[in-house]
Amino acid sequence: MKNNIYNKAGKVFLLITLVSGFVGCSSFLDEEDPSNLTPDSFYTIPDHAEAALAAVYADTRFIGDGAGIFSSTWQLLEAPTGTSTTETAQNSDLNNLYGLIYDGRTQHVINWWNGLYRVIAQANLVLDKVPAINPMDEVQKTRVLGEARFLRAWSYFYLVRLWGDVPLIVLPQTASSENFQPAPASQEEVYALILEDLKAAEAAGLPWMTTSGRVSLAATKSLLAKVYLTMAGFPLSKGASHYQMAADKSKEVIDYGQANPLMINLFPTYGAIHDEANGNRLEHIFMLQYNVIVAGNPMNNMFPNFKPVTFAGPSGTGSTVPTQEFYNSYESGDLRAVDQVGYFYTTYYTNGSGAPFDLGAPYIFKHFNQLALGSKDKPGNRANNLNVPLIRFAEVLLIYAEAQNEVRGPNALAVESLRRIRSRAGLPTPSLGEFNPNTFRELVWKERWHELCYEQLTWFDMLRLRKVYNESTNGFDEFVGHRNPSSNQTLQARHYLMPYPLPEMQNNPNLMPQNPGY
Repeated sequence: MKNNIYNKAGKVFLLITLVSGFVGCSSFLDEEDPSNLTPDSFYTIPDHAEAALAAVYADTRFIGDGAGIFSSTWQLLEAPTGTSTTETAQNSDLNNLYGLIYDGRTQHVINWWNGLYRVIAQANLVLDKVPAINPMDEVQKTRVLGEARFLRAWSYFYLVRLWGDVPLIVLPQTASSENFQPAPASQEEVYALILEDLKAAEAAGLPWMTTSGRVSLAATKSLLAKVYLTMAGFPLSKGASHYQMAADKSKEVIDYGQANPLMINLFPTYGAIHDEANGNRLEHIFMLQYNVIVAGNPMNNMFPNFKPVTFAGPSGTGSTVPTQEFYNSYESGDLRAVDQVGYFYTTYYTNGSGAPFDLGAPYIFKHFNQLALGSKDKPGNRANNLNVPLIRFAEVLLIYAEAQNEVRGPNALAVESLRRIRSRAGLPTPSLGEFNPNTFRELVWKERWHELCYEQLTWFDMLRLRKVYNESTNGFDEFVGHRNPSSNQTLQARHYLMPYPLPEMQNNPNLMPQNPGY
């Protein structure tokens, strides 16, 4: 079912081809070529609205695009965290990310900026053109517009966290647009639009959950909770009011899950998290959709460097692998650190399904699709259709636990939310009376590092908390001055923001000044 949102994007191009074929022979002398579709001529029927929305979804897959040899765009959010390192060292841009010396020329930085604004541009077209489509069922129209607003908010949420002040573009643009070279808007203005868009999506009649891969009400409420939690922390420092809103919004999702445990819940095992049969189900509240017909799963840079863990034999790049320090930081008995049970593997099977062998180090198992790549005595089918998780119910539980604690200290539901995460890992959780706000806070933060690792979330926790987990002390350092074990380099204040991409600054003289320190 996850192909539905992408198949319609293809219909746009099929329609162009068909129209061209029908009119090309009989009307080739017409002065105006009727096969030329424009935004004004295209957005005329409901199917056009659905196809245009599918194009917005399709563009979200930019995170899997290449960023030079042995590297992917998503690595921008992993390499600086210090929880991973590289076995290849053949990509200078990736090396600069690990070494914390990236700048506006770094390809990953450029790709994220371009990819996010491409999603926004597609969403703006939908939001501008679809309202005028008539006839169109109003329920369908409201849903389409709600999904587009969610995806625009999703994009701006990345932009404002990565770059701070960014251009705020809410209408389709052409070279003749009055504001074709916009100056950055303030973070407050960007967050205002994010909240406006998400509240509109929340009221758009979306289903609580859907296996189609489209935006759901659960995804919208969960993203709202993430936004409120982020606004409560740095750099906006909204504090208690926004922690309360984060707690309230995440609790709505938790309450729905308690009433409907077959719809929203934790998977009972960690293997279920990277089982492609579970895409868009239960714990997976929102995911990027992948299918080899269009694009296969993009997390291959987590494979070991030239070790035969898949049907492809001794391949893989090893350009994102765990640091030994982070792997060792899991508590004794934590199932997440158990070979092939949790989020790591230290042994596997030759060519994916043959004789077992020792990998010599821990590698990331969280995104390993055994159906496609192979498992013991079962050769892989070679079709890596595993989706990429963006919001899991595990994160929602941790959002509630953290936010509630910041408002009034831990309560029974906050402790139960934390216990659910730790119980799946085989770990005990102290009772409510054994916690105070400080001890509860640090345990929740540690669970965020250990539960949500390698999902491109940790960097944003570091930014909003201005704290970094120290694997050696099992405590938290101040962001500025923390030394990443992956590179032995120290985080500085300039790392609070990414640099504006140099090509964008050259194309837009109003994108000034560059962020501090670059």
